[in-house]
Amino acid sequence: MAPKSDSAEGIVLNFVNEQNRPLNSQNVADFLQKFNLKKASIQKALDSLADSGRISFKEYGKQKIYLARQDQFVIPNSEELTKMKEENTKLQEQLNEQRRAISEVEGEMKALQSNLTLEQILAKEANLRKEVEEMEDRLTKLRGGVTLVSPEERKAVEGMYMDTISQWRRRKRMFRDVWDAITENSPKDLKEFKEELGIEYDEDVGVSLQSFCDLMQHGKKRARGQ
Repeated sequence: MAPKSDSAEGIVLNFVNEQNRPLNSQNVADFLQKFNLKKASIQKALDSLADSGRISFKEYGKQKIYLARQDQFVIPNSEELTKMKEENTKLQEQLNEQRRAISEVEGEMKALQSNLTLEQILAKEANLRKEVEEMEDRLTKLRGGVTLVSPEERKAVEGMYMDTISQWRRRKRMFRDVWDAITENSPKDLKEFKEELGIEYDEDVGVSLQSFCDLMQHGKKRARGQ
């Protein structure tokens, strides 16, 4: 009489047949933890099934290895195996297609999630409209000849600019005096000596003091012409 499917023997028998590979009692106990079966009851079920001939077993020293009876399985011939392989290949292709489709859907979902919500779009639109209005108001004032910088502010900025130019010119002159004194009787090539010390002139980095002076003079002429 076959054991009931919900009994310990029935659960163990179904598992051994499904696995169809060599198993010891610990293997079976580990996999069947979800059924709340203790290792002792599993060992008892395995021994009972082996004694009744429902499963096979072999002893290796003190350890028993259990295996499903092979005579209960239908072994396919070479033609059936070939057909099964072809069906397996088709199923694998279908699985890959499903995975690609899932990947595309997940990509679309991520793209949609990264988009702004309606509330965020409306808020951003309101901010942009406000910025445009402020820019248009400023542009209207500029076109109308309205001075956006007060004379006091302009004078302060020009003073800072002129002072910076003066400091630049003075420091440039100080460096030139020191450099001439150091290199006056030096036998070294001045260009190589300068590179050795890591010194760079304004011109070496594309900067010209005169261009800034001209810019200041141009600003003064423009201010008088207004």
